[in-house]
Amino acid sequence: MKLSYTDEMKQRFPERITGTIQLAGFINRGDFTPLINQFYRIATNRLCLAHEGEWPEIQAWRKAFTKMKLKPTQYRCAAEALLRRFRKEGELPQINPLIDLCNAISLAFGIPVAVFDLDCVSGDLMVRHARGNEVYQPFSGDIEHPDKGEVIFSDDADRAHARRWTNRQSGYSAIDHGSTTILIVAEAMHSTAQDDIPRLLDALQSVLNNATSHPTLIRGKC
Repeated sequence: MKLSYTDEMKQRFPERITGTIQLAGFINRGDFTPLINQFYRIATNRLCLAHEGEWPEIQAWRKAFTKMKLKPTQYRCAAEALLRRFRKEGELPQINPLIDLCNAISLAFGIPVAVFDLDCVSGDLMVRHARGNEVYQPFSGDIEHPDKGEVIFSDDADRAHARRWTNRQSGYSAIDHGSTTILIVAEAMHSTAQDDIPRLLDALQSVLNNATSHPTLIRGKC
């Protein structure tokens, strides 16, 4: 499986930095609680110093959403949405071990982290502008069609696995406890993203390398 960006996306957002981790043979039943709490503490300390809207990572995504003609306080990147909920509630709901871990790392770094079940992806993934005929299935199960020109994660079958770039992931390719072949994608736009994306992947890889399932791990960038 390959993740790519269209030439138009590369030209419009040259500051974008993406890092990936692909897992095969992963058993999604580990206990990452101590490390999740560690990332929670990092996020809490950062939020004590500055509101998430002041973080450079979030400001950069707000600028990107404005560039996509989206109101950034109406449509927020996934990291900002998580930070807002965490700031108000002091925790995040538990979903499954890997999602909980990736959400905690996203909080600590202020960077959107997407997780896809590759068994639900047809062929490759591309970040591109929608034509308007793609199929998107939210967690509610109701079928939607992205707006023409909207930035999506699309597979070879024209199924949209995320809408408005980093705003909403699809329930169709969301991982569960039975998912074993997984793609993790971290994307950032801020000035130190070139350094922060590798640091985020290092933190995630360190945890996964010690997972009891010992999955095959392939790290990349695009």
